[in-house]
Amino acid sequence: MNAECGIKKIAIAAPARKVSPEEMEYAIHWLHDNGFESVFDERLYSVENIAAGSDALRASIIQEYMDRDDIDAIWMARGGYGSIRIIDRLDFTKFVKHPKPIIGFSDVTVFHGKLSRLGIPSIHASMPHILANKTPEALQSLIDALTGKHLHYEWRERGNTTCTINGLIVGGNLSVLCGMLGSNSFPETDGRILFIEEVDEYIYHVERMMYALKRAGKLQNLKALIVGGLTDIHDNPDPFGKPVEQAIFDVVKDYNYPVIFGFPAGHQPDNRAIILGKEARFTIGETNVFEQ
Repeated sequence: MNAECGIKKIAIAAPARKVSPEEMEYAIHWLHDNGFESVFDERLYSVENIAAGSDALRASIIQEYMDRDDIDAIWMARGGYGSIRIIDRLDFTKFVKHPKPIIGFSDVTVFHGKLSRLGIPSIHASMPHILANKTPEALQSLIDALTGKHLHYEWRERGNTTCTINGLIVGGNLSVLCGMLGSNSFPETDGRILFIEEVDEYIYHVERMMYALKRAGKLQNLKALIVGGLTDIHDNPDPFGKPVEQAIFDVVKDYNYPVIFGFPAGHQPDNRAIILGKEARFTIGETNVFEQ
């Protein structure tokens, strides 16, 4: 994933919800302005109910881009829901031999999990659908991830310890991860740094999903738990009794590993790129530092 690898042509595909030409316009210009070439055709704007075409069509487009030698990366147009319906239709035989970055977040967590199980890094980052709403730092981080530049982020939110931790980072959206439990798309978590983020959920839903991961044995042997954006999280009229951060921490507080909140990635304007399936370093203290 660097300039020497020759990332030039980036295909745009919609694995889940439908998109319109107007929603893609900003991202297409942004790619061109930054020296990349976008690859797509009218199939990108296919519609079947809420999806960007039938499951068979969406899978066939992504398969084509995975297998084409002239495509250097695949940028998923948006999330929503639908990736889990097509992931098992895809043949990764050629892709494993000649991998290329797959870029996205949210529902694209399905692809991140699958690729991590295959030993292939992928980029958790902003998508074309609402690219215009992202911060300059988020946009630059995606360029840096694509061109192999060093990723370095700092944020201030105290964790449960002070330390430096190195390890392979995996994860993505919490609810999507829970939907993948028991499948060959769920990432290996033992000995890994797990990153999670969430949007538009109730506090008790988040806690229930954390318990689902815990009861499935996915949280006990982490190197660290890194929590990104917890965006538009709701409470009930009858209050749950604790903030969402505390609800998450209480599920894992008996485990002996670092837990840190506020990482600048997720359903928020400042959605910095992370290369999942690749080693990362976190320095946790008064100022937290991520390096990759």
